[in-house]
Amino acid sequence: MHLVPPRRTFAATLAIAGALFSTHLLSQAPPPPAARLSRDITVRQDSLWTTTDIALQPGERIVFAAKGTGRCPGEAAAFGPGGIPRGFRDLLRILPVGQASRGALIGRLGESDASRPFVIGPSAEMVASTAGPLTIGLNRAENDACASEFTVHVDVYPVGDGTKGVGARQAESLDGADQALFAKLPRRVNDQQGNPGDMVNFLILGSDEGMQRTFKAAGWVIVDRDVKGALLQGVINSLSKEAYLTLPMSQLFLFNRPQDFGWAHAEPIKVVASRHHLRVWKAPFQVGSSTLWVGAATHDIGFDRDQRNNGITHKIDPEVDLERTFVEQTLTSTGLVSTYTYVTPSDPLREAKTATGGMFRSDGRVLVLRLEEPNASGQAAGGR
Repeated sequence: MHLVPPRRTFAATLAIAGALFSTHLLSQAPPPPAARLSRDITVRQDSLWTTTDIALQPGERIVFAAKGTGRCPGEAAAFGPGGIPRGFRDLLRILPVGQASRGALIGRLGESDASRPFVIGPSAEMVASTAGPLTIGLNRAENDACASEFTVHVDVYPVGDGTKGVGARQAESLDGADQALFAKLPRRVNDQQGNPGDMVNFLILGSDEGMQRTFKAAGWVIVDRDVKGALLQGVINSLSKEAYLTLPMSQLFLFNRPQDFGWAHAEPIKVVASRHHLRVWKAPFQVGSSTLWVGAATHDIGFDRDQRNNGITHKIDPEVDLERTFVEQTLTSTGLVSTYTYVTPSDPLREAKTATGGMFRSDGRVLVLRLEEPNASGQAAGGR
């Protein structure tokens, strides 16, 4: 007895052939990229930050998934990794991430004081812009007794084939940043009466748009140059972090004109007595085809007597090279700086007084940064 197999329709034959072909394609397709490492991290309750054993490289992708609950004093209900929605009284709290919820899960890359915290919450994904260890914590003040039972799963994916790392490269020199350039640049800025003041301690090569994009990405905000306008803006926007940061900055002069931009970097409330701040001027000439921005950066650490008129002024940290380093670290961490270097002019400034009479010291070097700029195809193209 012979069994006759059932006859297939033409459509059924096509379906089977298609399934076999699809299976073959799937077997030939490259597997999805595997994580370089995976970790489950429990956030400690006795410290603001928990250092992990994860060391990251620029360009690596990090994926976070968090779960658990936390509690903060004064709050009846528990909350998740997203934290507690902020209210008016939260303006009086100094939080690592000023605009994020109290108690939210946050992270930080690198060991520098300039490392900017970012929000993780229930989930997040980002590309590392700098090398260094990953640290995880809660968005709370140092004296805030918020506690958590958060567990964070972290997957780290390596830089893909052909993918350029996003970290800035330190070079021994940059085209155009030579003694001929420094011979055309003043060593110091001055006040309206012509008194010499802060030293020129950094230069940026890049477009207006690129310069502003880089500062904003690094957490700096533009400072209002009009006192009345700044105070009014602070009243109107009293719930905004920027209202505190943009308190007015005095005008100083370079190339016979006041600064084109003033930038500040600080947290709310503390900004009145302490903030990182700088001024930049657009130079009246270019370096090659690049716009040149000339900057003077100092760190306000309190109040002092203005020796010109016995008034009250901000006191700067006399070790101004620390602020130059802060500028380098915040800007290079954005992934928008292609190359940077340090240059010692032939006539370096080592020690002097500000226009208000405060002393400052330096090794005389000037930081020079070249920005990533999009080319005609829209892709970033860094210079040498």
